[in-house]
Amino acid sequence: MERLPYIDEHATTVNSDRQRAWAAVVKTVCRNPADPSTVPPGFVLDIATPPERFALKGRHPFSRYALIFELDEDGPGRTVVRAQTWAEFPGIHGRIYKALVIGSGGHKIVVRRMLRRIAAVA
Repeated sequence: MERLPYIDEHATTVNSDRQRAWAAVVKTVCRNPADPSTVPPGFVLDIATPPERFALKGRHPFSRYALIFELDEDGPGRTVVRAQTWAEFPGIHGRIYKALVIGSGGHKIVVRRMLRRIAAVA
């Protein structure tokens, strides 16, 4: 994967081992949990390395972006699920789009909500 500028990272600790946490990530993110390539519109599957890393990427005229979930053991039966966002926003339209998506706080709300769902499913 080409390296994009870092935007942010959010994390949650779930009371599950990495296998169950991985299943929760896939169930939450994918339209069909049996097929990790069924990611939301606007994304494509970049890397799926169970139970460690689930990476999505995408692009449109105003940005190129990646959303990466990393799962790390945090003791017996506990897993830290981290969601990292990397993106570039070229040109004036990109800067405006970044202000709307990142600057407004909307991105943070969506990612944190997703992590809460993952924790509930796990």
